[in-house]
Amino acid sequence: MIGLRGRDLISMDDLTPAEVWAVLDHARDLKRRTHAGEETRPLRGKVLAMIFEKPSLRTRVTFEVGMAQLGGTSIYLAPQDAQLGTRETIPDAARNLERWVDVIMARTFAHATVVELARWARVPVINGLSDLEHPCQTLADLLTLYERFGGFRDITVAWVGDGNNVCHSLMLGAAKVGLNLVVATPPGFRPNAGIVERARAVGRETGAALTIVEDPREAVAGVDAIYTDVWASMGQEAEREERARIFRPYQVNAQLLARAKPTAVVLHCLPAHRGEEITDEVLDGEQSVVFDQAENRLHAQKALLAMVVA
Repeated sequence: MIGLRGRDLISMDDLTPAEVWAVLDHARDLKRRTHAGEETRPLRGKVLAMIFEKPSLRTRVTFEVGMAQLGGTSIYLAPQDAQLGTRETIPDAARNLERWVDVIMARTFAHATVVELARWARVPVINGLSDLEHPCQTLADLLTLYERFGGFRDITVAWVGDGNNVCHSLMLGAAKVGLNLVVATPPGFRPNAGIVERARAVGRETGAALTIVEDPREAVAGVDAIYTDVWASMGQEAEREERARIFRPYQVNAQLLARAKPTAVVLHCLPAHRGEEITDEVLDGEQSVVFDQAENRLHAQKALLAMVVA
């Protein structure tokens, strides 16, 4: 198995295509073993520190459960506990934590915070979400799509909505595995141009095409999967009303889904604002794999933890 021991995961671009495949393969194996009731405890005696500047259901539960199932333990640090950059400098926090724990997961606002943690900590640091990227979500997304389609060749996903942190990691992850991606956003909400350029460069090596459009109907025509996310992320609450007006044509509803292949699936990283970016009919419908995605956060992160720590 490809080794990642001691490595950080700050961006999806930290992994080579072969390493992404290795994480996905290990995740599939761990998932099979978990469902079969087999114990796999390579992290016995290891400790994960989880730093949260933003609240979370999926990130906290999946990392805690994942460490427990791998034989380790975890410590939850709430926003008032760490106060990175205010109560304590980031380098000082990193140099303290590295003396006590074996791996750090940070869910932050500024991407620079998790970058700085990784710079100073001598143990692996995992980006559990920042304003720029969400690599753990992308690993779960790729695992979900792999399970559904058996691979990525000639598969196309349409991202519909905001060109946000989840979109950034998805572009890079899709490029690494040869998955085609069409991104539809309103003017002014396109994904980061540098990440688009990097994803396209990787895609030229793997055969993955990345297309950026404005029309959601064009984006979803004949695709294998449609992916959406909330229109206003945490920290953007003041913009929610204006964003709702701008993004209304980007709602994933039955009419939009009908333009995709009949076999198409629908993804959402959750939490969802039902009736805004996605309708109940679609989210709860037969084509939704949203809760498979949520489960796969556990398996993908277990694989990642085992590979960077064990």
